[in-house]
Amino acid sequence: MIATVAALCFIGLLAYANGANDNFKGVATLFGSGVSDYKKALNWGTAMTFAGSVSAVWLTAGLVATFSGKQIVSPETLALPGFAMAVVMAAAATVLIATRIGAPISTTHALVGALLGAGFAAPESVIAWSKVGKSIFLPLGVGPLLAIAGAMLLYPLLTRLRAALGITRQTCVCVGNEWIPQTHGTALNTISVVVESQQVCQERYSGAIFGVSAQTLLDQLHYLSAGLVSFARGVNDTPKIVALMLLAAPFAGQGMTAFVGVGVVMGLGGLLGARRVAETMSQKITPMNPGQGLTANLITSALVLAASPLALPLSTTHVSCGALFGIGAVTRQARWRTIAGIFAAWLITLPLAASLGAMLLRFNLLVIT
Repeated sequence: MIATVAALCFIGLLAYANGANDNFKGVATLFGSGVSDYKKALNWGTAMTFAGSVSAVWLTAGLVATFSGKQIVSPETLALPGFAMAVVMAAAATVLIATRIGAPISTTHALVGALLGAGFAAPESVIAWSKVGKSIFLPLGVGPLLAIAGAMLLYPLLTRLRAALGITRQTCVCVGNEWIPQTHGTALNTISVVVESQQVCQERYSGAIFGVSAQTLLDQLHYLSAGLVSFARGVNDTPKIVALMLLAAPFAGQGMTAFVGVGVVMGLGGLLGARRVAETMSQKITPMNPGQGLTANLITSALVLAASPLALPLSTTHVSCGALFGIGAVTRQARWRTIAGIFAAWLITLPLAASLGAMLLRFNLLVIT
């Protein structure tokens, strides 16, 4: 009983770490492009992530099966005393370390690494490497590449569509204490002067679509797309943590209660601990305007929502970052030093989680025996 309670506590810690590292990723473009402030973006992302967590109970049975470990290691390994605890502790520690330094890593990656490390360290270990490669590593590797390619293809198309609709962009140039809007596009409007703060005077779109202000429509679509990304993240990540609950405490991982509980703790993690990762995602990868942020969100939500019902464990982190990398490449404003640091964190995630999983399993077995 004590071991089960301890396992549930560490699963709660993993859910908290997941929320702190991941919850803001869906709404990072709202904050980064100036459409929303940090608090409003975080609240919207938290609400939609929770909605995704609850919906996952009907949409993602395949992911629960994958991350319960049954398709990765043998039943004898899963039944080892302390195995589930080692996996949960290793994954939680890995995500917490990354969150502390502001690195947006994949909880999926950490979980896979912890499962493989603990499985490899188990006596008479049997790991289904072919299943791991096909069902886990391939989607994790392909996801960011698809996101980069999608963003690089879609953004120029949407830019041409905007020009065809006669929508122009207005930006601000600082001259002393004044902000002077300049119109970019084929139609040159009369230049007017607006004295305003830098936070308020930002790039906006001028024109109308079917009688609706282009800027108003874009902002609404941007909020909707950010909500879709957050919803997709909840759908994609919650069942992975619930799977560990089924492994460590089967009675607690059953039904709607498990998904709601994980969603609540993930929400708390985001509300209390998301700031550092939020700054990385919103401001350090690439400068962005609202249109670019919308494009990145459309790519991310489409890929993750399409993958979840197919039990393909795409990393929302990898996909959302990949979309921003693609936008930065197209606009030639990508901050490659930051991107290189994120790639390095991704490369370290799996071996770190695997090493911790192996060490913790051996420690648990030593203590138990």
